[in-house]
Amino acid sequence: MFATLTGSYPAAGPGTPRERLRRLLDDQLEAGLELLSDGSIDRSDPIADVAAALTPRGAGLPRRAGPLTVESWRTTQELAGGVSVKQCLAGPYTLGRRLAPDEAARDRVTEAVADALAEELADLAAAGCSFVQVDEPDAIAIGADPLERRRFADAHTRLLAGRSADGGRPHLSLAIVGGNADAAGRETIFGPAYDSHLFDLIDGPDNWRLIVRAPLERGIVLGALDPRPGSDDDLSILVWAVGYAASGGRGEARIGLAPSGGMAGLPAEAARAKLAVLGAVAKLVERRAVEPIAAALDSRAIDIRSAALGWRGPRRPGPRR
Repeated sequence: MFATLTGSYPAAGPGTPRERLRRLLDDQLEAGLELLSDGSIDRSDPIADVAAALTPRGAGLPRRAGPLTVESWRTTQELAGGVSVKQCLAGPYTLGRRLAPDEAARDRVTEAVADALAEELADLAAAGCSFVQVDEPDAIAIGADPLERRRFADAHTRLLAGRSADGGRPHLSLAIVGGNADAAGRETIFGPAYDSHLFDLIDGPDNWRLIVRAPLERGIVLGALDPRPGSDDDLSILVWAVGYAASGGRGEARIGLAPSGGMAGLPAEAARAKLAVLGAVAKLVERRAVEPIAAALDSRAIDIRSAALGWRGPRRPGPRR
């Protein structure tokens, strides 16, 4: 099991962009995260940034004039040393919805975006990036509409074309945050050949319906940590979520834990505290096989969550003989 950020992270404090990035990486490492991110610091809207980079001057379909994220990833990986850094990339369905001038142009624009992002994936792979998170927040709008389902599936089939799963490609993770995507259906979400999926379980609790139907060979990243200020970060609930997602044969090795969304709106200290929660849960689960973890949790949590903890409460003495 591993812990990671989902999206944005506050870039508080003075210094150059490189110094702020160094502090962000230090925060993640200190908390025990094993898959690092640049937290989109110094970028207020990464999806809008990519959309702007793909928009040509004058008429024409979206296109890529050159790499969009490769240099940023290289800088972050250099600062992180030997710890893996993932790169987040806006997805073709979301970008297609936002860039198409009208409904009639949606298919052509989305296809062009998918082709441009496929080039970006190839460049990230060539640079040595081992994990790419494709962000599709607009997937929560697909619902039962057969046209939208087809558009989403076609866009991701096109994006992944040429990215063979047999080595030589980054781990590709599809992230859906901001609400429920279960109405889109299992075939829509799991049809494209991703290696893992990140689901928002705070604003999208019905995404559990997708998780329990996900192919067992796919990894699941649980967006179960609430990124809002003052939220209750209950370790026992998070450990239960990991245990439930791992049940049925998937195993904890295919489970990750993350915030349900970006944390840029939090004060720096509050964001670091939430990182510490992520790291603490990962450590508790890792030690499960060799050390009882109930003692690190609230001893009053004797309910259905205990099944995931492997704990049945204090042992009561038998009758005296």
